[in-house]
Amino acid sequence: MVSCSRPLTKIDSFSLTPLPTELYLRHKYALVYPPNTPNDPAGIPLTLPPLLESTDGGACVAMVGKDCVAIACDLRLGLQALTVSNNFPKIFNYAPSTYLGLTGLATDVSTVSDVLRFKVNMYRLREERQISPQTLANLVSSSLYEKRFGPYFVSPVLAGINNTTGEPFICGFDSIGCIDFAKDFIVSGTASEQLFGTCEGLWEPDLGPEDLFETISQALLNAVDRDALSGWGAHVYIIEKDKVTKRLLKGRQD
Repeated sequence: MVSCSRPLTKIDSFSLTPLPTELYLRHKYALVYPPNTPNDPAGIPLTLPPLLESTDGGACVAMVGKDCVAIACDLRLGLQALTVSNNFPKIFNYAPSTYLGLTGLATDVSTVSDVLRFKVNMYRLREERQISPQTLANLVSSSLYEKRFGPYFVSPVLAGINNTTGEPFICGFDSIGCIDFAKDFIVSGTASEQLFGTCEGLWEPDLGPEDLFETISQALLNAVDRDALSGWGAHVYIIEKDKVTKRLLKGRQD
C-alpha cells in the first residue's frame, strides 16, 4: 500500500521494480514497489508488505534437560490477524527420538516436512538404521541451502536424543540452513522475542522430565499470550532415551 502526503498526479514513466533481495523474495511472488518519480524527488513513503515468515504466525521452542529434551509448538494457523485454525501442529517426528518443529509460511512448512520425510525414508532404506539428530540437522541444513536462491520461508527447530550416546541435542536454523547449536534452549516464530525472555527467566540446567515439561510449558504459554499471531493451545513433547511423552496444553482462545 502506498501512502502519500499529497494526491498523486499523472506520472509520465511509471515502472515496477522488485523489492531488495534481502527481503527474501522468491521468483513466484510478485511483490513490487514504485520507484522515485520526477514529480517527487524525495520518493514516495512506502508501507512495505510483511515478511512471509510472519504471515501465518506460530511459535516453537526446544529445551535441554538432564538426559532428556523437550520441544513445544503452538497450534494457531492464521493469515496475519485472521485466525484460520486452532489445530495446526508444527512438530514432525522423523525417528523414535528425533523431532523437528517448523514455523513460518504454512505452505512451506508442509512442503519442507514432506521433502524431509522422503529424504529420511531414503536414508533409512539405504543405511538400514534410524537417523540420528545430528545427521538430521545436517540433512535439514543442506536441504534448505539447496534452495538458497529461492528459500523456503521456514525457521526449523530440531530436538532429539542420540540413541548411541544418550546425549540430548537441540539446534535451530535460518531460512537458508545456517545451523545454530545450543546447550540450553532454541526458539523460533513470531513470538521469538517473548520466548527469549521467558526462557531466560525460567530455564535452569539439569532439569528432570517433569520439571522440564513445566518450564517449557510456562515459557511457551506466557510468550504466546504476548504475541497476537501465535497461541491457541500447544503440543509439548518430552523426549527421553526410552520413551516420548506428548501432552496437549489448553491456552487462551481469544
